Amino acid sequence: MKSEITTGLSNPLLPVICTVTDIREETADVKTFRIQDGQGHKPFTPLPGQLGMLSLLGVGEAMFSITAQEEDWLEMAIKKTGLLTDELHELTVGAKVGLRGPYGNHFPIKEAQGHNMLFISGGIGLAPVRSFIRYVLENRAAYGDIDILYGARSYDDLVFKDDLFQEWPKAPHTKLHITVDKGSPNWQGNVGFVPPYLEECAFSPQNAIAILCGPPIMINMCLSSLSKMGFADEQIITTLELRMQCGIGKCGRCNIGSKYVCLDGPVFSLAELRQLPQEM
Repeated sequence: MKSEITTGLSNPLLPVICTVTDIREETADVKTFRIQDGQGHKPFTPLPGQLGMLSLLGVGEAMFSITAQEEDWLEMAIKKTGLLTDELHELTVGAKVGLRGPYGNHFPIKEAQGHNMLFISGGIGLAPVRSFIRYVLENRAAYGDIDILYGARSYDDLVFKDDLFQEWPKAPHTKLHITVDKGSPNWQGNVGFVPPYLEECAFSPQNAIAILCGPPIMINMCLSSLSKMGFADEQIITTLELRMQCGIGKCGRCNIGSKYVCLDGPVFSLAELRQLPQEM
């Protein structure tokens, strides 16, 4: 599935000067930034799984997933990992940033209709998956049962806690399965890594689609677990957005065999990945 850049700006290479209108601290090293353009609207309308190129004058730019959107704003959840993200974490409400996009293809929102949905993510990997979860919940009648399996290193490292513990459990036919690598006094739930917990939950592959995003080692182990559980390659969808840089297929950083993640992805089925060189 090729990128659908026509869903956004007339020129997706041209940054729009935007304003940070809200900042929410998710964890000690993750913040969610709400962004609007100069007219108080969102600068473009992405589909679930698409990304935007966020820039900070004099510092740099990088690709981040759009984790949520409403009529007048977009949100990006950003983990503090280096020079640009360190500077972004120092921003305050009212700061100006550049934003362009959308980039990449998107999750199979139409193809998944009528199916039970299994969302699996770890750490900041919930950010892109959250966009699809929100879409499914907003179009609830079009999809079957929902299971959300999410894990992080500790309770304090769980992002989007309001969604996890307040909003999503209220949705009809929706179940949350949350685990942490290390237990603590403020956590009474499951303790353990995501892949073995996935197998322990024993989700049925019948009429199901699995959406997966997280650290590379978690993705690889979960791909193996899902196959062991009976999920066909076509039923397993993941995103390789961490490999994206320029977004237009020019820098070559995201090249895998004959594919460019930014042009042919970042969303791929396992069936598509099996046709590529094993570089994950």
